[in-house]
Amino acid sequence: MKRLLLGTAAIIVLAAPAFAADLPPRPYTKAPAYTVPQVVYNWTGFYIGGHVGGAFAGDNSLQGSDGRFLGGVQGGFDYQFANSWVIGAEAQYSWLTGNSNSGVLLPSGALVSGNTDQLGSVTGRLGYAWGPTLLYGKGGYAWRDNPNFGVSFGGTPVAFTTDGNHRDGYTLGAGLEYMFAPNWSAKLEYQYYNFGNTTFTSPASVAGARFQDDEHTVKAGLNYRFGWGGPVATRY
Repeated sequence: MKRLLLGTAAIIVLAAPAFAADLPPRPYTKAPAYTVPQVVYNWTGFYIGGHVGGAFAGDNSLQGSDGRFLGGVQGGFDYQFANSWVIGAEAQYSWLTGNSNSGVLLPSGALVSGNTDQLGSVTGRLGYAWGPTLLYGKGGYAWRDNPNFGVSFGGTPVAFTTDGNHRDGYTLGAGLEYMFAPNWSAKLEYQYYNFGNTTFTSPASVAGARFQDDEHTVKAGLNYRFGWGGPVATRY
């Protein structure tokens, strides 16, 4: 049996070259070209961040026309749907430096002043994304701290009343956000705050004086995105 197996193996070894020679030539197939994977950006998830910028009061305001520095924080959540649309909500809070306006001198000799140094908002956001870029609009509730109104005669403060504290209002804005790295995005945003108008009701020397309560702001911000809806992926 051992001799039979050895003989069979020898026949196979000797016959293999001849059998291979009878096979048709193997066709050459070119390897497919390498395709660079396409990055797919996902805006869904929670985020937190900070911002800096400037605030500019509107016409007929006790804040004065000079710009003021602001800085603050924000946080929110976005949800991407229908491939490119993004809807979300955001809370934002800003601190403002004191204004350089000393007040408005009325014909009666009374000096009235105001200084809003904190602004907040809770807004909805709706935007359209293409790749790492998001263009959005926003709007909702706005809040400010005590506007710090004051009335004085010859440098001496006097008691006064107004038609309300006008701490609640609305805000509208728009911005452009760019995802420059996984989990990180930068934004440039305009936001307008309106708290109506304040009318002084006493004393008689300032009664009827009416001033607008609004702010125009421009902010540059940075957000860290937690990627709740999944990390940035690649598409081949």
